[in-house]
Amino acid sequence: MMRLVSVDDAVGERLAHDLTRIVPGRVKEVAFSRGHFIRANDVPDLRRIGKEQVYILDSDHSAVHEDEAAQQIVDAICDANVEWTGPREGKCNVFAAIDGLLRIEPGALERINLLGDIAVSTLHTDFSCRRGQLVASARIIPLSIEQKRLDRVQAIGSESGPVISLLPYRRLRVGAVVTGSEVYSGMVQDGFADHVTPKLEAYGATLLEKIVVPDRADAISGAVSGLKEMGCELILTTGGLSVDPDDVTRQGVRQSGAEILSYGSPVMPGAMFLYAELEDVPVLGLPACVFYFPATILDLLLPRVLCGEELTAASIARLGHGGLCLQCDSCRFPRCQFGK
Repeated sequence: MMRLVSVDDAVGERLAHDLTRIVPGRVKEVAFSRGHFIRANDVPDLRRIGKEQVYILDSDHSAVHEDEAAQQIVDAICDANVEWTGPREGKCNVFAAIDGLLRIEPGALERINLLGDIAVSTLHTDFSCRRGQLVASARIIPLSIEQKRLDRVQAIGSESGPVISLLPYRRLRVGAVVTGSEVYSGMVQDGFADHVTPKLEAYGATLLEKIVVPDRADAISGAVSGLKEMGCELILTTGGLSVDPDDVTRQGVRQSGAEILSYGSPVMPGAMFLYAELEDVPVLGLPACVFYFPATILDLLLPRVLCGEELTAASIARLGHGGLCLQCDSCRFPRCQFGK
């Protein structure tokens, strides 16, 4: 498929791959594109980018060129909610086609990268993506590869399902129960609108109703039940989840008829988190940290719930790996290690 020749002997031939020009710290660009017919006046420019020899195309079609190989790889491993550009310089970049939660199959990804001469790089699974977000890149290492290696990529993608996929966010109707006698009496300002509502709206969810109640289990129970009857598809409670004797949110949620599936989490901030289900409605009990820290357990679990994932005690326990926020002076979440 390719022959290596000196640049002087390459005049009149077609380049087999893109050639890159790099000016350190300033420029990285394609100087000559694949398929370019090399002319005599191209030779000095080729030498200026450090090329004394180049690969040219010939009629041997026994191997797959890097451009076609990159396209075959992304075709085999991506679902319909991502799209890709390229190939450019032998690489296809994969982008989110919708707002959604990125899902990667790490075992399948490792098998692909162990095939040899194939490189697929992705963001971490469960990364919250906006449309247009770069999520992966794929290429081969040499300039060409045997088709049978690409067939193995196809087989792995077929066995595992999409290796790279994006789950769309559901636009749920949300109800909120703000607990705290100090908030109910007006002594302390309710911070839900400033700290929680914007995060719901960012995912397309709608706050249908917010109810402020004192620290009484019966009041909390009635509010949770009432929100369910209003048609809320997700219920959030805030506060009242510590070990203090007047923190009774857990009792109130239980009295509403909800089944508490998990209390406490290995995420910090967010250790006093509660997860329950009232029939088919998830109930997230948010600790007071959501009113103080820019990134908490809410930011890790809200996208998953909005994508339809059913949380379990085991899935919450797994968040301990990467669940420690470094509380940086300037928060960069989700572009950091928290929750990864």
